[in-house]
Amino acid sequence: MTLSTPLSTTGAVPAHHTPSGRPRARALGIPLDGTPGPWNAITDVPGVEVGHVTLIEGEGVRTGVTALLPRGRNGVGTPCAAGWYSLNGNGEMTGTTWIEESGGFNLPIALTNTHAVGAVHTGVDQWVAENHPRLAAQWMLPVVAETWDGYLNDINGRHVHPEHAIAAIDAATSGPLEEGSVGGGTGMNCYGFKGGSGTSSRTVGYGPDTWTIGALAQANFGDRRELVIAGAPVGRSLLDDNPLEDDDWFQRDLGGAPGRVPGGAGSVIVVLGTDAPLLPGQCKALARRAALGLGRTGTPGGHFSGDIFLAFSTANAGALNSAFPEGEPTGEDYDNLRFVPWGRIDPFYEAAVQCVEEAVLNALVANEPMTGRRGHRTPALPHDRVRALLGLA
Repeated sequence: MTLSTPLSTTGAVPAHHTPSGRPRARALGIPLDGTPGPWNAITDVPGVEVGHVTLIEGEGVRTGVTALLPRGRNGVGTPCAAGWYSLNGNGEMTGTTWIEESGGFNLPIALTNTHAVGAVHTGVDQWVAENHPRLAAQWMLPVVAETWDGYLNDINGRHVHPEHAIAAIDAATSGPLEEGSVGGGTGMNCYGFKGGSGTSSRTVGYGPDTWTIGALAQANFGDRRELVIAGAPVGRSLLDDNPLEDDDWFQRDLGGAPGRVPGGAGSVIVVLGTDAPLLPGQCKALARRAALGLGRTGTPGGHFSGDIFLAFSTANAGALNSAFPEGEPTGEDYDNLRFVPWGRIDPFYEAAVQCVEEAVLNALVANEPMTGRRGHRTPALPHDRVRALLGLA
């Protein structure tokens, strides 16, 4: 088990590279719109903390857990306005019915593989019960989301346990983030290349104020031929060396039974966070824009992919509480929400689209080839060929 925690100093690692020195999309010279925050990560949103637990063991274990705390460890229990959206529902994100009902949530978010949702949900509950017992005494509906890593990982082997979710939460901190094959993204593939965890951020000027929007993507989607980078359809020129889509591995795994995995099968989870004051309905509208960011990388959103997005705002702390009431209401017992007027929200939509696109590209670029279960192999995005196709070489 490997714990990954971000560095805590802004100058330690350039935004063009991960803390371990892996290149990100901007290191290749890929032209991208918008102005990132100092770390170009969702942790640029003040208070947001992220931690990874990476499980790489033997031939068959390629998985993990990523935890995100919108208000940090000490802010668990204070609700965030939130909204979610499903572009294609072949996936899972727990806690969404409560978000739809109440307009917010107050617990950690966790990302993992499809068959580990239950174990991670239990782990989040255990962590909250141990660290915030008064909160756990009422009810807990954490957000746990998944993508399928069964090509590289022994997904039915029950390798993810509740303690891994607890460790990911304990590892969460601010700063630049490791990307690629880490945390919940360890065994994931994207456009037939090695995918996984990616992040990015954008700043939005609003009169005298500057707000930040950040994206965290667990990228496990897309057909190779669909891949678009900076507007160029590079996937059409990179169709070689694609065992995930071209090989009959699924039939062999089933003992020769008929079956083939369609290109683009998988999933993608996107979490968007901001410190801008938004209503729950505006968060939902922001979550919908994640689909446009993914679309800029080429995907049409396939039937066999669970494309599910969550957006939250850390503004208006203290509002949207849903705890059991104490005593009778008073004349002061009201919540107040400050929010960006709907007519001025377009720059925030644009920023969301930009940072989702870059988060996916970072997950692809900051990666290496991986071999896993039954010798299944996924190549990494070939940096030099991409640069040549974009005219950057």
